[in-house]
Amino acid sequence: MPTGPDTAVRGLPTTVTDSTLDARRRACSGLPHGRWNTPGMHTIIKPAWTLRPAEAADLEAMTELRALVMRPDLERLGRYDEHRVRQRLRDIFTPEHTSVVLADGEFAGCVTMRPVENGWWVENFYLSPALHGQGIGSAVLRTLLERADADGADVRLDVLQGSAARRLYERHGFTLEHEDPIDVYLVRRSGV
Repeated sequence: MPTGPDTAVRGLPTTVTDSTLDARRRACSGLPHGRWNTPGMHTIIKPAWTLRPAEAADLEAMTELRALVMRPDLERLGRYDEHRVRQRLRDIFTPEHTSVVLADGEFAGCVTMRPVENGWWVENFYLSPALHGQGIGSAVLRTLLERADADGADVRLDVLQGSAARRLYERHGFTLEHEDPIDVYLVRRSGV
């Protein structure tokens, strides 16, 4: 696994580029609002994203994002507590296994991928709601899964019952392992 300035926590690349992003930006740069490349055609420009190792200074931004992202599902399940939702992340934060997602250089999310006895456990994967649906979550997840596949390791995680995040994980090969009234536990076998 490469190391140095072009790698992040656990050997994950720090910069992931969309090969067409620069070309699209150049094509749109002189046009109104930088978003129209053909009259009547709208071009979606995805932000460039990177992963960098988390630091203690990132914790408060991460806890606020967690509270924002999880609130609808926790309220639906009758389990939202504004203090507990933040404190839980503070209690389990492990910077050595956590990466911060940056979009166009700004804090956009976080993800933890920690080793467990039978592979990897993904948790605390939160992305700013303003960036949902732009492919960043899928791209970050693919990066994590490539690392797990290189290790020949399974990846496990859990989501709240009814969470839209479950569809993201299922699109990337995760399947149901078991569930309870609150949580759904998913697994992705190595190489899927």
